[in-house]
Amino acid sequence: MKYFYRFFILSSIILLFQPALAARVDTVETFSTAMNKKIKAVMIFPEDYSTGKEFPVVYLLHGHGNNYRAWSKVPFLTEAADKYHMILVCPDGGYSSWYFDSPEDSKWKYETYVSDELVKWVDKNYKTRKSREGRAITGLSMGGHGALYLAFRHQDVFGAAGSMSGGVDFRPFPNNWDIAARLGKYSEYPERWEQNTVINMLHLLTPGSLSLIIDCGTEDFFYKVNENLHSKLIDRNIPHDYITRQGAHNWNYWNNSVKYQLLFMNEFFSRK
Repeated sequence: MKYFYRFFILSSIILLFQPALAARVDTVETFSTAMNKKIKAVMIFPEDYSTGKEFPVVYLLHGHGNNYRAWSKVPFLTEAADKYHMILVCPDGGYSSWYFDSPEDSKWKYETYVSDELVKWVDKNYKTRKSREGRAITGLSMGGHGALYLAFRHQDVFGAAGSMSGGVDFRPFPNNWDIAARLGKYSEYPERWEQNTVINMLHLLTPGSLSLIIDCGTEDFFYKVNENLHSKLIDRNIPHDYITRQGAHNWNYWNNSVKYQLLFMNEFFSRK
């Protein structure tokens, strides 16, 4: 009996100190036919991925000057993948693509890449819910613009979209962040700027066509344009969650903001 007792104690100690199952983080490489190049992405899988059948996917877009590794510095993402049983995809959107198919430079076709090529590759290679009800997209700054831009234009692909500190109206910033390199100068191609800024794309929406969450800090240089977007959505009777609180355009804000975004996306997935 004492040997059984010793074995029980030893087994309990081993189980106590075994590492718990946790989300898996991979770096993958895809190929963009539209741009004829390889592009990397970070993917985060929930701990139960191997046992599950189909998982919803959230695409997380980075900001200007960053790359696919930007979001991997946020510890909450692995926790969220496990808690919400979702796959997170953090693609490389180029240093300053703004997620356009650029009319100025044919080498920049990140709208096609993210909304078509990457989504199809992820659905082909992983156990995903292959419908708009199982896909959401969000991002910060340039990526906040990109997430809304792509979702507005591809409502057959994404069912929910979010923005954190998003450049949702970039017309007040004609000389910033390489936007002119993607669209041409505002003074020379005003129609491109007018047609491709998110705040002027609300005509693409109908009430309830997309689940939307928008977030921006009160000290952010994009705060005013986000307030304007919020007002215009209300005017058009477009349901959306709008969050604002003290904070600036930095990772302190986004580390907190992404928690609300992923909770929102999980609730969207749970309704479908």
